[in-house]
Amino acid sequence: MFHKSLITKWLAVFSIGLMSLSVSAKTAVETHGALAVKGASIVNQQGKPVSFSGPSLFWSNNGWGADVFYNDSAINEAQEQWNATITRAAIGVEPKGGYLDKPEDNMRKAHVAIKAAIKQGMYIIVDWHAHHAEDHIPQAIDFFEQIAREYGEYPNIIYEIYNEPLNTADWSTVIKPYSQKLVAAIRAIDPDNLIVIGTQTWSQDVDKASLDPVTGYDNLVYTLHFYAGTHKQDLRDKAIVAMENGLALMVTEWGTVNANGDGGADVEETKRWVDFMRKYNLSNCNWALNHRDEGASMFKPKTNHTGPWAESDFTPSGLIVRDIIKSWDTTDYDGD
Repeated sequence: MFHKSLITKWLAVFSIGLMSLSVSAKTAVETHGALAVKGASIVNQQGKPVSFSGPSLFWSNNGWGADVFYNDSAINEAQEQWNATITRAAIGVEPKGGYLDKPEDNMRKAHVAIKAAIKQGMYIIVDWHAHHAEDHIPQAIDFFEQIAREYGEYPNIIYEIYNEPLNTADWSTVIKPYSQKLVAAIRAIDPDNLIVIGTQTWSQDVDKASLDPVTGYDNLVYTLHFYAGTHKQDLRDKAIVAMENGLALMVTEWGTVNANGDGGADVEETKRWVDFMRKYNLSNCNWALNHRDEGASMFKPKTNHTGPWAESDFTPSGLIVRDIIKSWDTTDYDGD
């Protein structure tokens, strides 16, 4: 016969075990909730600095071959296989097959990605993937108003209003005025989800933006893009200046390879960048969840676009990135 006290203790241990399973089963959004900006940090619903890691989808444009990854299964696999806590829908804008050319098709792909991420409890960056967004302000406003009206109530949503302004687009006279208009339009519908603002020179001149930031609104973040084969300590120094000046940053796009998206993975510089992002709690999305024949693609050509994916499906860069994403909430990534 079991002693009553032993039964009580066993039940207590069993209950704690169930609670632990319940906690471990929580998704990123269930755990962290609505994100906010506090000083130069992104914080969760408990006010603690947080960061997330996952893959960015490639351009959504019709006819480019990468839009096949805009499906439920691919996003589910990224979360379930790699523990990705964030993803990014790169809605192509200006080139052929993009939003300006095929608005309904590209909006449909945005909906697919958003709904899949919400279902998986992931954060999702909805990216206006443009290089000349200041030339198409009404269309950008209309796009984000649609997204905000339909999904603004979900804490999963993060708005990226300008992917990569060129080096010829001046921050104070071109990019900032554009950003002010987009922020105002989104905030009229969604008062609090994060809005990510692009910066000059392919989203590298965050230091320049920090001297003349957009004001009057909460929860604004600035994007920093890097490719480890090209961008080194001088770009990290710019990021440090921006953060010291009070900007919250997010790495909405990065690669292990060269800035043109090709070449081999720079393993050592990638390790330096990963250490930097961990140190400063910078959320990040790797470019790109795709099977295009180039160094930045996570998968080899002809890889199934729905998963599940075997070890042999990954490119050298893809294997590195997968391990970074899988270990983001731990400390065991060593760059090997």
